[in-house]
Parts: sequence; C-alpha cells; structure tokens
Amino acid sequence: MGDSSSSVSIDMETIPLGGQEHILHTSHGPLSVTVFGDVDKPALVTYPDVALNHMSCFQGLFCCPEAACLLLHNFCIYHIDPPGHELGAAAISSERPLPSVHDLADQVAEVLDFFGLSSVICMGVTAGAYILTLFAMKYRERVLGLILVSPLCKAPSWTEWIYSKVVSNLLYFYGMCGVVKEFLLQRYFSKEARGGANVIESDIVLACRRLLDERQGTNVTRFLEAISRRHDVTDGLKKLRCRTLIFVGENSPFHSEALYMTSKMDRKYTALVEVQACGSMVTEEQPHAMLIPLEYFLMGYGVYRQCQYSTSPTSPLSPSCISPELLSPESMGLKLKPIKTRVSS
Repeated sequence: MGDSSSSVSIDMETIPLGGQEHILHTSHGPLSVTVFGDVDKPALVTYPDVALNHMSCFQGLFCCPEAACLLLHNFCIYHIDPPGHELGAAAISSERPLPSVHDLADQVAEVLDFFGLSSVICMGVTAGAYILTLFAMKYRERVLGLILVSPLCKAPSWTEWIYSKVVSNLLYFYGMCGVVKEFLLQRYFSKEARGGANVIESDIVLACRRLLDERQGTNVTRFLEAISRRHDVTDGLKKLRCRTLIFVGENSPFHSEALYMTSKMDRKYTALVEVQACGSMVTEEQPHAMLIPLEYFLMGYGVYRQCQYSTSPTSPLSPSCISPELLSPESMGLKLKPIKTRVSS
C-alpha cells in the first residue's frame, strides 16, 4: 500500500471484523484510518460527524447485510476518523495547533497519497460531509463521486455557533457529561429514536450514548471548533462535476441546509433523497433507506458488480429492480430528485 517515499509514516494494528487500523503520522498530526476489504478494489472513503468515529457513525449501514454486500462486494473501505476520535485515543496535547477545515481536507489527500489511491468515492456525514466536499473542491480530479448525509455548506448560523460554544465549554469543564451527550444525540437522531416520557430510547441511540463515553472531550472540542470556524463553500458547488448523492432526514436540524445545498449544485450530477421519520444520521437510524438509491448511484460507475446475497425478485440488490435509464449521471439527477422514502418497521 504505502511506500518508503511517502511523507506519511504509519503504525498498524489489526482490529475485529477483518479490518486493519493504520495510524498515519501526517503533516497535521496523527490520523486513524481503518481499512476493510480487498485493496485491489475501488476505494470508498468515509468521514463521520463531530464526536463520532467510523464505528458509531457507519456501523448501522455496514452491518446491514444488503448494504455490506453492496459496498464491501464492490469497494475497499477506508474509514477515516477525525483526529483523536479513534477507539482508545489519548487526549491531543494543547500545544498542538487547532486544525482548520483545510488542514483536515489536506489530511484526506495525504491518506490517498499514502495508500496510492488516485481517485475515490467519498461518503461523509454532516461535519464529515463538509470536510469531504471541501476536499472535492480542492482536489477535484481525485473525487469520482460524493455521498453526503445531512451535509453542511454554509458558514455556521448564530444558533449553531452558540450551540458549539456551549458544548465546547461543557466539554472543557465537565468532559463528555450527560448534558453534552444529550446535545449531541439531538444533533444525530430524530425525537422518535431518542424516545421520550412514554417511549423507550432505541437501541441505536443507547449504543451511540455508550460509544460517546469513550471520546476524549478535548479531542471533540478541537474538531467541533474547526467545524465552527468553517467558511461558506456555496460558490464552489456549481464547479463540482462529480456525481453527488445527498441523503437527509426530514427531522434533521440540517434539513434546510441540505435542501439549500442541493439547489446550488448542478442538477445533472446531483440527486436528493429525503428520508422520512429520521434525524441527521441516516446511516444509523434508517440505513435501509439508503440501499436502492446507493445501488442506482453506483451503477453509474464501472465498479459495480452484482452481489449474490439475494436472488429474490423483491431484493434491492436484484437485477429486476434496476432501471437502465437510471444509469447515466444526467438521468440520475432527474429520477432521484427528490425521493421521499419511509422504511417500515
């Protein structure tokens, strides 16, 4: 994968489920990249939201049998965790400069350089979607496609800025306390998933709550502050020529921004999927809603190979579900924009 001429050094550790964690020592500090699958296959790079890593942000999607079959059958997955967000991460020294969003996007380029990846498809959630969108703008020739979940493109609103300051102060004084976790869970999940007075909190929310306990508060603050200092990238959206698939939950706090972002992109290359009864983190709350749009999206590339997971005519992976007119970028935007979808229980 990497070679001795690379400017990035590496430590490796095998992790469960067949993945291998690589700690890359980049020009902007160490970064965890977990690789799943055959490195000879096309690359899919992921980047999670604030306070999450690949396990807490993408586990629901990749543990869904149909999605795992679709994605792992066709790609090698490179999960990038934000600095200091990997399992067992130590607190990042306060002497290290705070990263900018450009630093984080440049780190993605260094990951590609190390693994010898000339071009990739990117999947990001909210803050991670912003980083990968910025990466696509800076390194346009290296991005074949974007899969963005509840993405950001504008500078923070006053409401978001105040929210970030409150969370940062709580993290500084109290660490990953209960109040911070509630703020973050509201960011990720719909009210239905979080439960209420007479409703039990869903298993995915309980699992995410436990995984948040493992985050170092100082590391979360650094990523949150970087995202809070982001700039508006709207002007660059029209210049993107990679195919883009945007998912957003209708109950996401970033729903209106996802619609705004879609409206500013080239309709020939962009598709929007709105997921009913879902918050920001569609990958965890309703991963099944992503299956058919993802399949149609990936069919437009030369990387798609059918998986033998299911031969049922009603399977989202069945050839009988594929409409040939959905395979071109121009048609994709018209056919999938927008889709209202609901996953039954």
